[in-house]
Amino acid sequence: MKNASDIINSIQNKPQFSKLSYYKCISRIQAIFSPPLQKMIKFAYIKNDTLFFVLNHPGAKQEFDNNIQSIKSALKFHNPEECKENSILDIKAFVTHTPDKPKEEYIIQTQHYKERANGNFSIAIKDEKLRELVQSIQKIIKDNHDT
Repeated sequence: MKNASDIINSIQNKPQFSKLSYYKCISRIQAIFSPPLQKMIKFAYIKNDTLFFVLNHPGAKQEFDNNIQSIKSALKFHNPEECKENSILDIKAFVTHTPDKPKEEYIIQTQHYKERANGNFSIAIKDEKLRELVQSIQKIIKDNHDT
């Protein structure tokens, strides 16, 4: 009986799913970066034996440029197991200024509740204007309770 890892590895070795090995290699190299830098990476891709990282902030590009030489030298000495099939000769990064796709907009639904007050309360107010105001509110509550 094969476990899930064996099934996924056997699927990745098939020619029609060769792109999966690219993404596995990219995610392995991306894991080398520090967590704050990983959050600033929008996506990555391999083109012409060059690994491109698309970043979402110019500060991330500067941080990436500071770490890139150490990562390149580490990859020359020890290429991750996931990247054995993919030859990566260079690593580059650039900043994209395209906005992210907005998340699905939530439909705002107003909820209407049945009035639970029935308007049966005593009014012990001595001020006549305030008493009339509270009586009008009481009348509105009674009218809404009947419907």
